[in-house]
Amino acid sequence: MSMSTGGNGGAMSDINVTPLVDVMLVLLIIFMITAPLMSHTVTVTLPSTHEVKADTEGQGVPPVDLAIKDDGSMYLNDNPVTESELKAKFAVYASMAPQPELQVRAAQDTQWKIVRKMLGEAKNAGMVHVGFMTTRPAGQAQE
Repeated sequence: MSMSTGGNGGAMSDINVTPLVDVMLVLLIIFMITAPLMSHTVTVTLPSTHEVKADTEGQGVPPVDLAIKDDGSMYLNDNPVTESELKAKFAVYASMAPQPELQVRAAQDTQWKIVRKMLGEAKNAGMVHVGFMTTRPAGQAQE
């Protein structure tokens, strides 16, 4: 029983890159699927409205995200904050040049007095660019 190794007597030294490419493609697909899901870690059910063209004045400065949940708990850029911490942060953001836009994500069942109070605090601190985030109605197509 003889065994033939083939070739000219030398061992094959090339690396097979096919499994490496397969693994990299699978990782790429996984990241492409999971990346959009990680945009906001605090889940808030937003009210729906008709689309309005966004103001492009403050481009270049990342917006400040204020999420208010049903129970009144508040999150600034996905970090839990108290009312006093929020007032201090509003003052810091208001003093920045150019000033970032405050984007409010209030849950659909949040009491309006909580939202109104936070908008008043933002105004008192000097925040002038404020926007509300909503969800698109189910039947409305994206333009």
